[in-house]
Amino acid sequence: MSTDVAELEAKIRSLSLEDKTELIRSLIAGLDGPADADVERAWLLEAQRRHREIVEGKVEPVPAQRVFQNLRARLKK
Repeated sequence: MSTDVAELEAKIRSLSLEDKTELIRSLIAGLDGPADADVERAWLLEAQRRHREIVEGKVEPVPAQRVFQNLRARLKK
């Protein structure tokens, strides 16, 4: 480990939990690259489509409790 990295690590360890959390979020966001400008719109359109399918009776919503029960059962296999 270089001296610069060791010094940075020491400084980071002295930060408050809140500051460490903010730093980690910022660093991860930097790794992810710039946000896709169309993502928000795409999710809005998807939510509207799903809502419309429920209202029109094309799909039946599943209660969250049942979804989590099914997931737990599948993970135990």
